[in-house]
Amino acid sequence: MLVKDTHAVWSGVRNPLAQKHLRSVKKGDRIFYYHTGDEKSVVGIAKALGDAYPDPKDPSGKASVVDVGPVKKLARPVTLAEIKADAAFKDFALVRISRLSVMPVTDAEWKRIESIAGRAGGSSRAGMAGG
Repeated sequence: MLVKDTHAVWSGVRNPLAQKHLRSVKKGDRIFYYHTGDEKSVVGIAKALGDAYPDPKDPSGKASVVDVGPVKKLARPVTLAEIKADAAFKDFALVRISRLSVMPVTDAEWKRIESIAGRAGGSSRAGMAGG
């Protein structure tokens, strides 16, 4: 849907720690697109189209949102199970706090996920559909 729509507002984040991370997003930041639910996989790359800004739908004024656009679909999804099984990710927030919807990704973690996505195997399902 993100590819079809060309942009979306990353909203609905209410966890205070996730909001802290979301507020730090700046224009041009790379963002992994992660499917929750049954799939639990990193499926694509998006980018921030602008800096985080106050959510106009939040009457409290505490929540922020970010406009995002698609960059590319990964060659294949990288599952949460693959990430958890890789010692390189022992300190990765996705492994430690997998329910957190927004978290920083180090350059090393980013490269490792892209590397895994480029290898054969894993899930055959792919796509950019709702988060």
